[in-house]
Amino acid sequence: MFDYPMIPEVIPLGAILFNFLFILIAIPIEAYILNRRLKFDKRTSSYYAIAINLFSNAIGWIIFFFLEPFLAVQLKSELISYIFFHRFISFNIQTIIILTAFIIFFSTFFIKVLLLRFLLLSLSDFKKIEPVNINKRRNSRQDNKLKIQNTNLVTAVLIANALSYSAISLILFLIPRQV
Repeated sequence: MFDYPMIPEVIPLGAILFNFLFILIAIPIEAYILNRRLKFDKRTSSYYAIAINLFSNAIGWIIFFFLEPFLAVQLKSELISYIFFHRFISFNIQTIIILTAFIIFFSTFFIKVLLLRFLLLSLSDFKKIEPVNINKRRNSRQDNKLKIQNTNLVTAVLIANALSYSAISLILFLIPRQV
């Protein structure tokens, strides 16, 4: 039988505030990269950076809440210890953390590329009238141009995601640890 989710008795306010801080750090970094690499104006690049970060963050939390009940008890206790006390119980968990960080980085990158593509397609002008007689040579040039723009989009999002994750990782290393 399906159990309805319960309202938590303890709210991890520190984790929520850190997540908000990380979004505030990631948005200007990614907006700057989108502005420089994709030649959007500052307002448009900020809009795209806000949208892809908020939606990818919401998707990430939804995936986390679906996967959390299936975690082993030891991983749950490590996760709770890190969220509430900023430390891990055992020292043998580094491999799992590094693997999880890579999975999160590349899944976030993949989600951001898809979201940015969706935003670009949904906000583009569909009323453009294509000329009827286009020769094949012109079509191949347009296809090549679309491939180059597509590559630029993926590269720009990869650079933006890498820089924002680096900044967030640096902040996580600077947080004083309790022994």
